[in-house]
Amino acid sequence: MPNRKQVWVSPNGNWWWRVHREWSQRDSAHAGTKSEAMAKALDIARNQGLELKIQNRDGKISWGNSYWWDPFPPKK
Repeated sequence: MPNRKQVWVSPNGNWWWRVHREWSQRDSAHAGTKSEAMAKALDIARNQGLELKIQNRDGKISWGNSYWWDPFPPKK
C-alpha cells in the first residue's frame, strides 16, 4: 500500500490540542479541548482524503481512520 498523508491531533503542553499534518512545521489548527480538535481534524481529513490519527496525552494512538477511496475495502 502506498504511503498516505496523515493529519494528527496531539496534545500541545497541558492545556491545548494541536491539529497538524505529518512532517509539517506549522499547525493547521489549535483547540482548547480534544473534541474540538478532533472535529477540525475530521473536516480536514475528509476534505483532503487524508488519514486521521488521534493521540492521547500519554503519546499512544487512541483512534485512527482513513478518508480516501479504497479499491479493496474490508468485507463485512
